[in-house]
Amino acid sequence: MSKDEKPGIEDRVAIQDLIAKYCWALDTGDVESFVSCFTPDAMIVEEVFEDPDVWKGHGGIRELIEHYANSAGFPGRQHHVTQTQVTGDAERCQARSFAFVTECRGEPPYTIRFTGYYEDSVVKVDGEWLFRERFIRLWDGPVLARFPGRGERIARKRPPELIIKRKSQGA
Repeated sequence: MSKDEKPGIEDRVAIQDLIAKYCWALDTGDVESFVSCFTPDAMIVEEVFEDPDVWKGHGGIRELIEHYANSAGFPGRQHHVTQTQVTGDAERCQARSFAFVTECRGEPPYTIRFTGYYEDSVVKVDGEWLFRERFIRLWDGPVLARFPGRGERIARKRPPELIIKRKSQGA
């Protein structure tokens, strides 16, 4: 695909709706809606903690959302995604977005739990946009490589409540 190719307005809006559906499903514990955002062979790669997590296919993605939906420390988090850039065509696109996560408990001001970005591969399947790959990254590493002294990935230590015991797959 050339640099000049761009998805149409309807496709861009549909991709934004997919991103919003993902966030709403994750933050409300809606397992089925979350899984339905992905192709059956999709992959989520979370490059946030010491060891990146990889979740493959609907089975692995379901395991991820079920963990969060049943984790005592997760409800109250709210994913905010903004400034999404989309390139591609009417069937296949790349998207990247800024993201931050707040923990909405008690009285404001709320705690910011995560700042980073998403890099996505999305495809149109039977007229519907779905994630084929979703990379979740901290706001560090290669994205900041143009700044002196930056460009190195600095993994966070994984908090105990975010350790997911896998049932169906390895990392």
